[in-house]
Amino acid sequence: MLHGEIEELGTGKDICVQNWMITNPYSANSRDTIKDTAATMSNINVDCIPILGDSKNPIGILTCKMLLEAYIKGAQDETILQCMSKVDFYIVRPSDSILDIYELPYQYFLVVNDKHRLVGMLTRGEISKGLSAYIEELTQTFHTAEILDVILDSAYEGVAVVDKDSVLVEFNEAYSRFTGVDKKDAIGRPVQSVIDNTNLHNTVRTGMPERGAIQYIQGQPMVVHRIPLWRDGKLVGAIGMLIFEGVTELYRIYDRFLEKTVQNSATRKEEPLQNRSVRNMSIEQIIGSSEQIVNLKRVTRKVAKTDAPVLITGESGTGKEMFANGIHDLSHYNQGPFVSVNCSAIPEQLFESELFGYEEGAFTGAKKGGKPGKFELAESGTIFLDEIGEMPQLMQTKLLRVLQERKFERVGGVQKIQLKARVVTATNRNLTDMVNSGTFREDLYYRINVIELTIPPLRQRQKDIPLLISHYLTATCKKYEVKEKEFTGEALSALMGYEWYGNIRELANTLEKLVILTESNTIDSHHLPNYIKDMHANNLSPINQVRQEEHDKEKEIIIKVLEESGGNKSKAADKLGVHRTTLYKKLKKYELDN
Repeated sequence: MLHGEIEELGTGKDICVQNWMITNPYSANSRDTIKDTAATMSNINVDCIPILGDSKNPIGILTCKMLLEAYIKGAQDETILQCMSKVDFYIVRPSDSILDIYELPYQYFLVVNDKHRLVGMLTRGEISKGLSAYIEELTQTFHTAEILDVILDSAYEGVAVVDKDSVLVEFNEAYSRFTGVDKKDAIGRPVQSVIDNTNLHNTVRTGMPERGAIQYIQGQPMVVHRIPLWRDGKLVGAIGMLIFEGVTELYRIYDRFLEKTVQNSATRKEEPLQNRSVRNMSIEQIIGSSEQIVNLKRVTRKVAKTDAPVLITGESGTGKEMFANGIHDLSHYNQGPFVSVNCSAIPEQLFESELFGYEEGAFTGAKKGGKPGKFELAESGTIFLDEIGEMPQLMQTKLLRVLQERKFERVGGVQKIQLKARVVTATNRNLTDMVNSGTFREDLYYRINVIELTIPPLRQRQKDIPLLISHYLTATCKKYEVKEKEFTGEALSALMGYEWYGNIRELANTLEKLVILTESNTIDSHHLPNYIKDMHANNLSPINQVRQEEHDKEKEIIIKVLEESGGNKSKAADKLGVHRTTLYKKLKKYELDN
């Protein structure tokens, strides 16, 4: 079967380069110095960057590895033309299909328009994401081994697929070549017996995805993705994807670089904590692979480079401040501070002095020498006015004047102060309704709402829930210094089916509570709060409800008989009238074998 035939069966338009590429990536000019380019790449937190010629056409690619090699040679003051690669990339068009390029032996693909101007970039990572999404769609729609065989065996990366019992059902030629295990010898065997240090058997058991994990295979560190496969709310398997093989060499070069520079580390000044935290708040750190979030990130990157006013809307707990931080990080204001103001937390009588500051003697108890307000503190940076719908109407009028004139005065002052900060606003209220009811100024609304970014609630992007659970579960376990816990498939299914009206904040708080209160390392459905369990039970089909009741009853009987037998499994098996091996399987099934 050819690529064209596969595309006719699937949604070929979804596999186009333009749907998976990094839009308008950062780039450098070939005349820029290695030192300046290294600083830029560090600030924007990328590991590769396209190089443009004088006509703005792409002529090369520069990676962290190339920069490190240039620094080792002491060539940091030379132009990047001396160290960039002119061959390790391939030019593609936005309308090209990933199916037509993923076999090509290149790490980077530069996307150009009809005028040969750079409009996007693909790495093996983006291609792998597109390919895995395409495979998942095909497996859910057609379930035919023939289609999977064509795609998997043509893949540049290693791809392994396991079923719900962690048995390999697909093992492509790339994986076979790397491990030295023939495909016919691998399929049908437990994945642990074929792939070193694999975690796919845990992925298919817990449903927790892992992206960009390091896995040692035959002693070599590899970058892998592990993606659970769901069908009708049930875990049916998992895909493991081997992304690239160059980690060891990069580590070696980095170690050599550290050896040459370690003598300077004692005299090097540490970057201020505030600047480091701002630069670390990249838009790429916002968790989510759903179509809504991917599109929202794409628009955010575009508007961040402009001075256009941005209004971020969305329910409480959806992450509005994180997107505001991302805008700041990608804008030319990113060298200044990010100042956040919660308008709902400021008493009405203190609003003006809090935002604009006050002069000495402005009122009784005023601080000697006066005090700068949030607008002054945000100079050369970004001021984020959160919950702007809670701002008193008098302050709305004053804020409008400041935004129009780009100047303000301290309370009790006469001198005009220039506004030198970008203003980003956010609200969880419907400002249109507030304008219609007269509680929010219409002219201010149109002043702040040139670009509106609407963050969808978590219940509208279920695909992101496992990623968020994986992130917050790991972070919470580290926070409380406990052994990392995991969810059963049933518990994860219940969490995915819950509505999450408190959005990400509610999810994070729930996980924190579960980590603290669950004594075992495995969090099962019975550990979940009752309101989540009740909603999950109500969403089950009648047949599944009966099955669930049967499972709960069987588990309850096994626990009771084990207690009566003093924990002796042989006696318990005799009392239950089953073989001891059968009891062991049920103990494992119900996670009672600890």
